[in-house]
Amino acid sequence: MSYVANALRDNPDLAIFLTVALGFLIGRLKFGSFSLGIVVGCLLAGVLIGQLDIKVSPLVKAIFFDLFLFTTGYKVGPQFFRALKRDAFPQMALTVVLCVACLLTALGFSKLLGYDIGTAAGLLAGAFSESTVIGTAGQAIQRLDLPQEQRTALINNIPVAYAVTYLVGTASLVWFLPKIGPKLMGIDLKQEAAQMRSQSAGSGGETEGVVSAARMFDVRAYRVTNAVLFGKTIAEIEALPRDARVYVLRVRSGGSLQEPAPDLAIREGDIIAVMARQEIHAGRGDVIGPEVSDAGLLDIPLESLDVVLTNRALDGLSLAVLAKEEFARGVFLSRLTRSGIAMPITIESQVNRGDVLSLVGPLPLVERAAAQLGYADRRTTATDMVFVGLGIFLGGLVGLLTLVVGGVPLTLTTSGGALIMGLVFGWLRSVYPFFGRIPEPAIWIFDTLGLCMFIGIVGLGAGPSFISGLKTTGLSLVAVGLVSALLPHTIGILFGRYVLKMNPLIVLGACAGAGTITAALRAVQDEAQSSIPALGYTVPYAIGNILLTAWGPVLVALMSL
Repeated sequence: MSYVANALRDNPDLAIFLTVALGFLIGRLKFGSFSLGIVVGCLLAGVLIGQLDIKVSPLVKAIFFDLFLFTTGYKVGPQFFRALKRDAFPQMALTVVLCVACLLTALGFSKLLGYDIGTAAGLLAGAFSESTVIGTAGQAIQRLDLPQEQRTALINNIPVAYAVTYLVGTASLVWFLPKIGPKLMGIDLKQEAAQMRSQSAGSGGETEGVVSAARMFDVRAYRVTNAVLFGKTIAEIEALPRDARVYVLRVRSGGSLQEPAPDLAIREGDIIAVMARQEIHAGRGDVIGPEVSDAGLLDIPLESLDVVLTNRALDGLSLAVLAKEEFARGVFLSRLTRSGIAMPITIESQVNRGDVLSLVGPLPLVERAAAQLGYADRRTTATDMVFVGLGIFLGGLVGLLTLVVGGVPLTLTTSGGALIMGLVFGWLRSVYPFFGRIPEPAIWIFDTLGLCMFIGIVGLGAGPSFISGLKTTGLSLVAVGLVSALLPHTIGILFGRYVLKMNPLIVLGACAGAGTITAALRAVQDEAQSSIPALGYTVPYAIGNILLTAWGPVLVALMSL
């Protein structure tokens, strides 16, 4: 064991990778339905290995933190700037109220109980599940006019308070939002979701779809035996079902294959290839005639393509309106993604610039639709590192600017600047998607691994003083973390429902987003048995990330007064 301990001390890079490996292992452990998560897992692993007194250069921690924050901004940039529009005001107002309540709650309890600056920052980071505060507050503490030994002690107190309050805050909110939130608004969550689904389904369009093992769309061959269809053109046949989208993709007439011109008339005995949703085939396919096997007719090249919406004229339109556009003929939407979150697909769902629409249909029709919607985002493994590197550099320059308020220097720090520039560059990517691509696997590396590396290194540095710090403040922090997590969200729910008059499902999704707690969103969706709460998640998530991250140096400044 002494060989391993010496190897870790002499080669801190090995300690970092061991921390990440153990952290991911700890994070995957489940206690019933609850798990610590990989972020807390990496923190605890770092604390454990840090007992060996391992020294890691602060530069390594800063690099991973910058990558994480830039990627966070990149993901939410389009929705952040959309929040500046008038129609997003209710969600933006709720987020600001909730985030300000978070800051004031952490500040109030810290002043009342005499917590030091580091413990206060850890409370803010943990109770509100915003790990970035660890970095921004730590950098702000380093700028205080204090002896280095005192600054180090304060910084080491941050992960101690974070570890305790994160577990309490996250677990309580995952339970509180879906269980107590509806009671505060006087509604039954499942009934409210069912009512919204019935309203959507009854307005004459497609109902909500989810991606599963079952095929959402299918192309089948039918022999035309219904006399009502004899002599009708393809355009007339496609217009018959008013409550569903049905398209004829190819016709076999007299033994020859014909492409589906709108004025092509269908005769008795023709075989037609029909594309529609699976339930339409199952419920109404026999209206045309018997289904037949015709491999040659069905040998149609289909494409599944992700398209980034950039067309300004289509921004804010509903799926029902888009479905009536000429370019939508023969094309179906299998998935709608916004800031990495899957949105519900209903006739009332609106599309925003920067959304990713997953289209399915015949190759030429999908290509035509992609040209009208925006940019075809074809899969690639290449990351535009010019974009990433330049973004972090420019953000760092912005973050170094300092504003002195009451004799206290306020600064975004280089990491905060990376977040701001990530927002700008993410928005630019949504408007001009032909550059700045970061594939999903690379986003995972920069985002998830970047954060876990940073947190792991924080744990390594805090390891020697972690246990003593936990003994000093641990018990009081459990109660304070619980109240600090629940109070702002209670205010947010009441404000959103009774002051802003927002839909209750959207209110709960917005609270989960403003608190940047994806696990709580999933809990609300599971309880409601609906994905509708995700409609309220993305804008608050974008703003919440910015405000809560910015609160790190603000809290340090306020605690220093």
